[in-house]
Amino acid sequence: MTNIPFIYQYEEKENERAAAGYGTFGYLITRIEETLYNQYGVFYELYASDDPNTEYWELLVEDVRSGSLEPEHVAYIFEKLEKKTFAYDEDEKEPDYTVHKSIRNSVYAYPEKGVAFARIPYFQDGSIMSFDCLFAVNDEKMRAFLEGVRSRLWEKSKRKVTVFTDGDGGTSREQEAIVREVQRSQVIMNPLLKKEIYRSIDQFFHSDKSFYQTYDIPYKRGILLYGPPGNGKTTLVKSIAGSIDAPVAYWQITEFTSSETIEEVFQAARRLAPAVLVIEDIDSMPEDVRSFFLNTLDGATSKEGLFLIGTTNYPEEIDPGLMNRAGRFDRAYEIGLPDEELRLEYMKMRGFGIFLSEGEIKNAAKLTEGFSFAQLGELYVSSALQWHQEGNHHIETMVKDMTGEQRKSQRGSWMERNKVGFH
Repeated sequence: MTNIPFIYQYEEKENERAAAGYGTFGYLITRIEETLYNQYGVFYELYASDDPNTEYWELLVEDVRSGSLEPEHVAYIFEKLEKKTFAYDEDEKEPDYTVHKSIRNSVYAYPEKGVAFARIPYFQDGSIMSFDCLFAVNDEKMRAFLEGVRSRLWEKSKRKVTVFTDGDGGTSREQEAIVREVQRSQVIMNPLLKKEIYRSIDQFFHSDKSFYQTYDIPYKRGILLYGPPGNGKTTLVKSIAGSIDAPVAYWQITEFTSSETIEEVFQAARRLAPAVLVIEDIDSMPEDVRSFFLNTLDGATSKEGLFLIGTTNYPEEIDPGLMNRAGRFDRAYEIGLPDEELRLEYMKMRGFGIFLSEGEIKNAAKLTEGFSFAQLGELYVSSALQWHQEGNHHIETMVKDMTGEQRKSQRGSWMERNKVGFH
């Protein structure tokens, strides 16, 4: 369209018509319906949406930003409001700002799908708010469109990680690109435990679901990963996210987690099913909503198609009800401190061989008893930095220093007494 019309043109002598109220709203809806009819020759009806999971708006924004020809820009709404906007696109190889048509103050249509969108501005106490409207030719077109949204969102979510974060205004939802994939071969843990976890995951997401039908097993699973921090729980989850052909969602529990946000997250996760839902730091669930959370897990359809992975550094803080009842978390796996064999495997994979001989690596693996993988990673960085700057290493000294710092941390006593004094 070359000449895009305005729904509401500004006329100074008639600007009192822009006052808030039903009359103005009715006028705008009528003009939008007329504009759509004049453009496409069919009547578009207004639909109400009380659904908090408005993924279709996210996809419209994506289409407009990308310059897709599928959504047609039908009209602007107010003549003297914005027509374009800009956004920072961090997903590009070279992140930069993009300028594109505004979603607010515009009417867009997917004529082939028989649906249209309008984000109508309204004016309140000196601020400009907006009201979202969705139109469709008929119920069949609406149902087909929403089903298409679900399919498209599922495919899109396989390429990114969906992150739910509970805030004081509800649950925010963002999709983050998988910047650095973790291969399964990079996950260092007890081989038998590793095999069991991956086998459970692979069976769940196998294209043939006959296993669950044959043995009358509900299509939902849940595992709990527990153990001290820095030993590979997050790495394991990242490897799962990068190696399955299904969406992965993270839910970050906060002090704002409530019964409303719990319900909202599970509703959104079910829309992505079959999918993985990772609940990080499950021990931080506020006490006043733990009962509701347990009841949600018990629901007949709350986890259908979901593989739940709960993580915690403090299993003693978890409500016993999570593990003492079938259908919540089926198995619990301890991801503990690595033994000497696993430490040696990690150090070889991490690259200690750049500045250590085979024998020195083996000796370092012995010296680092009680170290987590995270601490071994820090040891590598410190050693590499010294090697790069000085051409040598003092790894035994570094291990001794880190061990001392670890003991201070465990005792909660950081200051050494009687080391320096003034008399």
